[in-house]
Amino acid sequence: MFTELNVFKIAYSMATHAGKRQALVSQNIANADTPGYHAKDIKPFTEVFAAGARPSSMVATRASHLNGAAGSGMDWAVISSDAGSDPNDNSVSVETELLKGVETKRQHDRAMSIYKSSMNVLRASLGKS
Repeated sequence: MFTELNVFKIAYSMATHAGKRQALVSQNIANADTPGYHAKDIKPFTEVFAAGARPSSMVATRASHLNGAAGSGMDWAVISSDAGSDPNDNSVSVETELLKGVETKRQHDRAMSIYKSSMNVLRASLGKS
């Protein structure tokens, strides 16, 4: 009955997306002065999820796994900006990256709130507090 609760899978996917984006933001800030470095980002979670990817089936991480599809089905391709705005061909704006970091933290916090609220509803429906 409670084996396929999509709200938990969506919250997990949103938190995973936020973690990956936060790693890219950190990498961009770390390379803000590297000549020729171009800022990286991934598609927003709403675009990835709206594209039809659903985290509802099992995933095979190795070829020897049974009954799982290869890959996660989420298209989290890393996007890199082509042109640099600095004289050293670097496209990282520290201010923009800091704003992305704040946005990503909010996304992660939102995912955790969804997860916690869903757990509370599930516990209440089972009669546990």
